[in-house]
Amino acid sequence: MRIISYNVNGIRAAISKGFLEWLKTDPADIICVQETKAMKENIDYSVFNALGYSDYWYSAQKKGYSGVAVFSRIVPDNIVFGTGHKVSDDEGRVIQLDFGDIRLINAYFPSGTSGEERQNFKYEWLDEFFIYLESLRKTIPNLILCGDYNIAHREIDIHDPKGNKKSSGFLPEERAWMDKYFDSKWVDSFREFHPEPHRYSWWSQRFPSVRLNNKGWRIDYINVTESLRDRLTDAEIFPDVKHSDHCPVYVEIKR
Repeated sequence: MRIISYNVNGIRAAISKGFLEWLKTDPADIICVQETKAMKENIDYSVFNALGYSDYWYSAQKKGYSGVAVFSRIVPDNIVFGTGHKVSDDEGRVIQLDFGDIRLINAYFPSGTSGEERQNFKYEWLDEFFIYLESLRKTIPNLILCGDYNIAHREIDIHDPKGNKKSSGFLPEERAWMDKYFDSKWVDSFREFHPEPHRYSWWSQRFPSVRLNNKGWRIDYINVTESLRDRLTDAEIFPDVKHSDHCPVYVEIKR
């Protein structure tokens, strides 16, 4: 089962930059996208169906904001929209799909870059989501959590750790949450295969040279619970795919 996670920074913008042509290259069986910034009715979703993908959307109440979607060539056994946390669900942040004994969770973690209010919301969201995941694992142990986490975990995951130690997305409290998360028997799938530095999934759009010079952050992940570690067969990041300020991240796992 080949899975891609990709923050498209607006699905309509990504389509205008060649997203559908990229889908025609068969990059994965399941494509999880974040920050769709659209509702299903705003999109000609028949184009996904024509390429063999079923489409599942969970959009924010606010138009042009947040939202997640999944395009899958494997029909899921079950779909869960949201987590039951109203504020998060109103922002369309989590969609979950069951494939056999595996639950795939596609999540768009909040950003705190706009100021203190949203940073505090991010901390609250992280705490609530951690509790939710711990509870879910009691009944569904085999979990895959993919998405834009909006956190670079370690210094190897960011081009300038010293210069960004006070930046949202690399704050000590956020990194401590990632420590707690991985310590609770989650596996960083990418690092299972790639211990090397300078592998990033997001580049600031403020200056064109940032991506050209690979001054990035690794904030997009496809992580699995410990019970799935031995079923991982590959992981990758595709920085040359450019429909967004993020790029796709990839995992292959035995069903």
